[in-house]
Amino acid sequence: MKAWIGLGGNRDDSGKLLVAALTRLAATPEVEVLRRSRIYRSAPWGVSEQPEFVNAVAELETGLPPLALLRLLLAIESQLGRERSDARWGPRCIDLDLLTYEEVRLQSTELVLPHPQMHLRAFVLVPLLELEPCFVIPGKGRAAECLEMIDPSETGAVVPLPSKFKEYRP
Repeated sequence: MKAWIGLGGNRDDSGKLLVAALTRLAATPEVEVLRRSRIYRSAPWGVSEQPEFVNAVAELETGLPPLALLRLLLAIESQLGRERSDARWGPRCIDLDLLTYEEVRLQSTELVLPHPQMHLRAFVLVPLLELEPCFVIPGKGRAAECLEMIDPSETGAVVPLPSKFKEYRP
């Protein structure tokens, strides 16, 4: 099954942690990292008084069901130093979000698919569209059309970083 994840962080050395997270995912027997976007810099979302974030998106092939994949992402966050007691939308060293899982639409206490705010976040849509220009968000429509609805100043603030991080390429 195909799944898409968002990766981000703005504490410690988050760019290296994004690469470390992808490496750990790729080492999981039921997960193959097919490709990932460049790493982008973006303004904070939700709480503006914090450092800029680094973000990327990756496409996975997995035999894990959605909840098991989510639990794997949470475990990797924890292994890399993330404390879930962090304030919502506040600073964090690493954040791994399950964005979509095939065409699955799910709403439970643990997981909502597709990610309920991905269509509103330029820092998700810009790297996603880098990899998949015709991406369709289940229940929301074309990602490119969603991006057009976001304030251009927010979209313009999502810029690729020079490749100072070791490039992870599957």
